[in-house]
Amino acid sequence: MVVDGADFTLWFGEAKFYNSIADARLDTIVNSVFECLKTDKLKKESAIITNVSDLDVLPIEASLREKIKSALQPHNSIDKLKSRIHVPILVIHECEITFDETELTIQYRQKLIDFHQERAEAYFTKQMAKSHTLHKYHDITFHAILVPVPNKKLIVDAFTQHVALFKGA
Repeated sequence: MVVDGADFTLWFGEAKFYNSIADARLDTIVNSVFECLKTDKLKKESAIITNVSDLDVLPIEASLREKIKSALQPHNSIDKLKSRIHVPILVIHECEITFDETELTIQYRQKLIDFHQERAEAYFTKQMAKSHTLHKYHDITFHAILVPVPNKKLIVDAFTQHVALFKGA
């Protein structure tokens, strides 16, 4: 949840790590996003927010606090919340362009921009094709965040080793 003045938005995110963001992989991301936007999932998330006593200690106006709690009541329709929902879609992916580069040159930067703009457009084309399956889809705000990495295996291995150190502690 993000408070902005006298109003609020709800953020329900998706984060995935892929070897590739080729067209064949985009359907998996779209399906995952639509899965998190099912009514039962959104109701569950809303219930978690309203059951958290942290809302009572937030430094916000009491009227806004009550507005949030009221909007998230389980008897209210999720449809009323759709215009407040933002979905950041974080896709970390292995990228050949990034693998081959060692310096952020103007040419490299432009290659990244061109590639990721095309991939984002391809993603949203696929998502729009499925939009008819989600009531009030057009009321929701989506944010594609594409993060290229040179080698997925190296990052996963380093993360796994780091976590293993904490497990043993």
